[in-house]
Amino acid sequence: MSVQCKQCGAEEYMPFKCPYCGGYFCAAHRLPENHSCPEYWRVQASREEAVGTQVPRSQAPSYKYTVTMSPPGKGKAVWFSSTELKHLAMGVILVLAIGFSMPLYWDPGLYGYLDVLAVLAATFTFSFMIHELAHKITAQRQGLWAEFRITMMGALITLMSIISPVKIISPGAVMIGGYADEKTIGKTSVAGPLTNIILALLFLALKTALFGSLLSYAFYFGLQVNSVIALFNLIPFGILDGFKVIKWNKIAWAATFSGSLALTILAIFLL
Repeated sequence: MSVQCKQCGAEEYMPFKCPYCGGYFCAAHRLPENHSCPEYWRVQASREEAVGTQVPRSQAPSYKYTVTMSPPGKGKAVWFSSTELKHLAMGVILVLAIGFSMPLYWDPGLYGYLDVLAVLAATFTFSFMIHELAHKITAQRQGLWAEFRITMMGALITLMSIISPVKIISPGAVMIGGYADEKTIGKTSVAGPLTNIILALLFLALKTALFGSLLSYAFYFGLQVNSVIALFNLIPFGILDGFKVIKWNKIAWAATFSGSLALTILAIFLL
């Protein structure tokens, strides 16, 4: 998911977050002086302090300020802001609603088994959200700012999909900020699909071990969902993960894409 630069409107996959005003900008406008930052006075104040400029006590401002240049929580395995937790909760609700709406057109008989439907909807929601969290955790471990955000357009499309036979699930995405080269971007991008591939293999093993049981059906659904999520996101086109992965490492892309394709084909044959 790309973010528009607030200054020029350019689409950025790895935007820079201004530590003063909190806006997102492209590389050309990342500095406060290049995007008419409304908090530019704080930049000037910090620079004056750095070179030892003294302000007479009678003129000293009464306010206090703190500037944090590095991502909050850097060095931890994973961190969440209160804003992000709210967006994640909204994302979970939207995706869960999609999960419960799936039988509406495909298999209405499932509404007679609400416990089974709840398990399938939860599996679907977990598979989608773990993909986004994998991006987030990988980016944070590499020192980048990364938080999940609901997007207005994505939320509206997802809401409409609840009553539509065609399901488009994209309530939001992990927004990432900070300097990153192709390797960092590639590793962050492949983390989501790779997590789904690992989950698909786990569901396949569980389905095989519990063949014939009610849980076997849920595990098959998990195999199917995670395989498709990984395969779709690894398509090397546009803003999808595959485009960024193939730019970084063609071997890594080929391995993950072929793995997700094989799992998707297997899921079809096991239907």
